[in-house]
Amino acid sequence: MSDAAVLEWLLAGDPAIRWQVQRDLLDAPEPQWRAERAKVEAEGWGARLLALEDDDGQWAGGAFVPSGFDWSDWERDGQPWTATSHVLSQLREFGLDPASERAQRAVKLVGRNARWEHEGQRFWEGEVEECINGRTVADGAYFGLDMSPLADRLVGERLGDGGWNCERERGSVRSSFATTINVLEGLLEHERATGGTPETVAARRTGEEFLLERGLFRRLSTGAPADERFLSFVHPNRWHYDVLRALDHFRAAGALTGASPDPRLGEALDHLRRRRSDDGTWPLDRRLPGRVWFEVDDGPGRPSRWVTLRALRVLRWAER
Repeated sequence: MSDAAVLEWLLAGDPAIRWQVQRDLLDAPEPQWRAERAKVEAEGWGARLLALEDDDGQWAGGAFVPSGFDWSDWERDGQPWTATSHVLSQLREFGLDPASERAQRAVKLVGRNARWEHEGQRFWEGEVEECINGRTVADGAYFGLDMSPLADRLVGERLGDGGWNCERERGSVRSSFATTINVLEGLLEHERATGGTPETVAARRTGEEFLLERGLFRRLSTGAPADERFLSFVHPNRWHYDVLRALDHFRAAGALTGASPDPRLGEALDHLRRRRSDDGTWPLDRRLPGRVWFEVDDGPGRPSRWVTLRALRVLRWAER
């Protein structure tokens, strides 16, 4: 496919894809992409997820796992992705208008009724794992809540190497790629909503430095890939890390702050370019196991609109 044909293929997808193509790849006027974004609530994937909401504002009756979930099933079937926290993150990715009546109703009901399975903490106060709390900050800030207390807590939980690890409470002193990207996305969304504080902005930058020092996927000690899966593209990411997710974070941070691409992104960007298929799209490499409401990609090995959208906007930012 030509570049124009790839864009047409993207625009033939769900409203959640179309409005982001208009904004990030076509520089459409804001009224145009906002009108397309408004369709997320009433059409396609966004409407399907909203229709599955429980009367109390939760999804599947739980905050992190479905009500009545048998934890032994996690080992057999994989982590379930149908509960409230995962759905809110997906609605954020889809671009559900945070000011819409439906979004605000859900956010208020979740705050009133949802409790974390860890110790019954109120949903928007977070629980103990930085990975979960990073996404909670991102979701809450996106939907217009003041997430400053939880963002400040994440700043205080930063490790000595500049990043985060959700195993910290169990003694870990080294940051992980996955926890760090989840916290970074939360701090960036908080910064977009509020401007951030000197402390949250500084923490975001040290977390980004943690990734940059490692070329987004290498061990600092040996230079070897920290995990070969980091070089494959997964969607939805949920809490999982890959280099495209990291590149898209740096793109979003650059769009907010005006920062130019750091030269240390070069190897990851070259990998992204090499992974482009002959037809101009990018494939989905992996799909996470576990219960979902419905799929939003055609499956591993097939062209993915989500991966292609993210790849194209990353390269557009990097090559300007």
